[in-house]
Amino acid sequence: MQKFEKSDLVVDFVGGAVGHRFRSNEGRKQGLAKAVGFSGNTAPEVVDATAGLGRDAFLLASLGANVTLIERSETMHALLAEGLKRAQAEGGRHAETVARMTLLHGDSCALIPQLKPQIILIDPMHPPRDKTALVKKEMRLIREIVGDDPDSLELMQVALENAQKRVVLKWPLRADPMPGIRKPSHQIIGKSTRYDVFVTAKAVGDIA
Repeated sequence: MQKFEKSDLVVDFVGGAVGHRFRSNEGRKQGLAKAVGFSGNTAPEVVDATAGLGRDAFLLASLGANVTLIERSETMHALLAEGLKRAQAEGGRHAETVARMTLLHGDSCALIPQLKPQIILIDPMHPPRDKTALVKKEMRLIREIVGDDPDSLELMQVALENAQKRVVLKWPLRADPMPGIRKPSHQIIGKSTRYDVFVTAKAVGDIA
């Protein structure tokens, strides 16, 4: 296997796909925004338990959510910190968005019970949804850094026990449900991705 070089992967919140989504102002009509429960003027508090490249967290923060990103890989955490610093230096809306993001280094299974989060987003490592060469390379590099998430079931169980309102599992559209967990309350379906939404007991009567 080719050795990973830090310079091969960059967390970019200003250019590329993230920059395009940021400028397009698609807003709260996007599947992810619906899944986490944006409603009216409500700005949810979200824990992104599998931060990765931070793209989903940045999108949610750009829509007004306060997002805590948890990343256990020291290398990926450093890349995220650099990306956030560059976005902050960009000023304007980018800096305002970053101000709503808090990056933590650690194991989500250990940190989530301490944070008592309203909403938890989980996006485990799985095969790439996009078959382009660029995405394949990017996903290969990420997998080399963070591994295959063998404890994703444990993380889901911890999330379901501790989320005050809901847990959102980001999953490939046609993939079988994650084994070992209960049926989702509902789903938000996208072109290649679905969001399995688990409303927790604490949120009964408070579904956005």
